[in-house]
Formats: sequence, structure tokens, C-alpha cells
Amino acid sequence: MTETMIERINSLRDMTVGQLREKYRDVFGEETKSGNKDWLWRRVAWRIQELEYGGISERAKHRAAELANEADIRVRVPKDAFSGQPAGERKKAVPTGTVLTRKYKGRLYSVRVLEAGFEYDGRIFRSLSAIARDITGSHWNGNLFFNISGNGGQKHE
Repeated sequence: MTETMIERINSLRDMTVGQLREKYRDVFGEETKSGNKDWLWRRVAWRIQELEYGGISERAKHRAAELANEADIRVRVPKDAFSGQPAGERKKAVPTGTVLTRKYKGRLYSVRVLEAGFEYDGRIFRSLSAIARDITGSHWNGNLFFNISGNGGQKHE
């Protein structure tokens, strides 16, 4: 970074929220609803650098999108993560070999529980949530989507 860029970024830290919102409008060409000073200065600092030096390449954007689509990210630690048992030895909610079914938008979907994952449509998935996302196109809790209760099987109503 050039000295002038460092000075420009440092000057953002001294701005008020109102000034940062104005600067945001200048560099992004749109209003922001945010009143969070840290968020605003980071976004504005990133944008002025992007405008000065260029953003990430189209190839990098494409690769990031691919990784995001393929990601099977756990956002919460499993309840028994610190139980002392290795992950492979934890009790599964549904026994291996079980076939889970779900009717969604008039179509019946079946998933087979494997020792290390789940098989759906000839492919192996690491989680039921990933399968539910594949089926619906949106994020779902896999246990809720396949109607799995906490007692180790599908709920029956």
C-alpha cells in the first residue's frame, strides 16, 4: 500500500458514523442502513482499496462460489463433541442401513444412512442438511427436513 492509501484508511477511523455513511454512499453509489462504525469503516476501507488497486479476479470469484456451493459447513459444535469419545464412535441418531424418506413438492425422496455419511441420488453426502439443501435449493436442518426425532429414528405421526 502506498503512504497515501494508508493515510486515507487511517483518516476513516477518525470519521463519525454520519461521515462514514456519506463516504459509503460516495464509494458504493448507494445508501447504507448500517450505523455500525467498525463495519462501515472496514467496508469503506476495502472499497477504496478495491477502486485503487482492483478487486479480486473473476477466476477467484468463480472458485470462491464453487467452494461455497460445495461446502458442508457445521455452524454449531455437536452436543457430544467433548464427551471424550472420538467422533467415529459417537452414537448415530439413525442406525446405519436405515432408509429415510421424505415427500417434498409431490416427489418422494429416499436417503440411505451409511457408516460414514448418507447416500442420495447415487452420491455420498456428509450430512442430511447437505442433502436437504440439494433437494430444496435452500438451507434446511437435515434432521427437521427428514423428520428425525432426538430418540434415534424418524417420528411417526
